[in-house]
Formats: sequence, C-alpha cells, structure tokens
Amino acid sequence: MDDLDHALIRALRQDARAPLSSLSALLGVSRATVRARIEKLRGSGDIVGFTVLLKGDVARDPVRGLMMLGIEGRGADRIKRQLSGLPEVQAIHATNGRWDLIVELGTDTLAQLDRILDTIRRFDGVSTSETSLLLSTMKSGG
Repeated sequence: MDDLDHALIRALRQDARAPLSSLSALLGVSRATVRARIEKLRGSGDIVGFTVLLKGDVARDPVRGLMMLGIEGRGADRIKRQLSGLPEVQAIHATNGRWDLIVELGTDTLAQLDRILDTIRRFDGVSTSETSLLLSTMKSGG
C-alpha cells in the first residue's frame, strides 16, 4: 500500500459511504482512480468489508474499561466461567506475558464499574489486577 491507499482508508474510516466524487476531491485524484484503488484494496483483502455504527452502539455502556488479571495456580478456567456469568463482561481474552486474562467491561456509571471491579478482585485465585478506562475508540468490531 502506498500513501494514497492509506489516505483513502483513513477517509473511508471516517465515512465508508462517502461518494467517489467527495473522495476524489479530498485526495486530489480522479473518481476512476478512487474506484480502482477501492477495488484493488478489496481484491487484495486489505479491505474486507464495510460496517455501520449505530447510535445504540455508541450510547451503550458509556463507561468502559480493560481489566488485566493475574491468576495464581490453575484457576483460570473457573475464573473464566465466573466472568462469563457477569453481564458487565463484554469479552474475555487469554493472553501471554504479565497478565493471564484481559477482561473488557462496560457499565452505565463509574460506581457500577467500581462495584464489578471489586467483585472480580474477590474471585478466589485472582492474585493481581490492573484496570484502564477506555476514553475513546477509533475502531471497533470484527
């Protein structure tokens, strides 16, 4: 990919439904060039699809965080089952390195997030944790 491809992708991330004429004006190239570049990027698999972001996607769970967990012993499977039963848990990721699990959380308020963090920290086998609030998301979804 060259600079034009990267600029086109940035523009499409802002508005995937932008007309070719708007994209060509923004990028300073012809509509035919924009169309050809989009088809090339789709054909190569660099662009695998387009998506829609709904108002509800943005409004749901305004307080979001990532909780990294260190687990002692062999309790990871049990802890994953416990986490799966919590409605605030959006995803559970097994990882390597310093942390054993990374848990994506979503709540309506900071107070609710504080309560769920306390609940998870009390799970038998959770030895350490660290949580980061998500302030903004540039790209989400599969």
